[in-house]
Amino acid sequence: MIGRRQSPAEQEAPEPVPAGKGRPTPKRKQAEARNRRPLVPTDRKAAKRESRQRRAEAYERQRTAMQTGDERYMPPRDKGPVRRYARDHVDARWCMAEMFLPIALLMMAVMIFFANTPQVAVSATLAMYGLLVLAIVDSLVMVWTLKRRLRARFGDDRIPPWTGMYAFTRSFMLRRMRMPKPQVRRGEYPA
Repeated sequence: MIGRRQSPAEQEAPEPVPAGKGRPTPKRKQAEARNRRPLVPTDRKAAKRESRQRRAEAYERQRTAMQTGDERYMPPRDKGPVRRYARDHVDARWCMAEMFLPIALLMMAVMIFFANTPQVAVSATLAMYGLLVLAIVDSLVMVWTLKRRLRARFGDDRIPPWTGMYAFTRSFMLRRMRMPKPQVRRGEYPA
């Protein structure tokens, strides 16, 4: 309050002495001089070369992490224990979806070579669509099972959005083309 008088006990209490940082606060002029640097580098070629070098090193770290499974340098999309669990779950099972691409290419070759016989081309087309439907159903069942296991292990609040779609798209890739590389063998489901 304004104009309030302190009692003698309050006046005599010593103020606590703060433990200093061990050095004096720099003057404003010194701090500004330390932070001053040109907006545009003086040697643009050297700056561009250095920037390209840093970018290449970061890319190489990320590529190595995708090969070895080191999560420190992975892109944010692949980081975290939930995404690792989802990857391991997809990589541990045989997916009908991962066989869709090679079989579809084979069916297209059949349709090209047997273009003169419409029955073969129609049969190959129907077989390809049937395989696609089976692959989608198989992947959706896998995503449903995965989400149930993720909820039981991590809880709803720790599961990042689109984790189901992450697993779904991973199941459609050939196993040796998946990135990050599979870290488990078939049948080794995550604990």
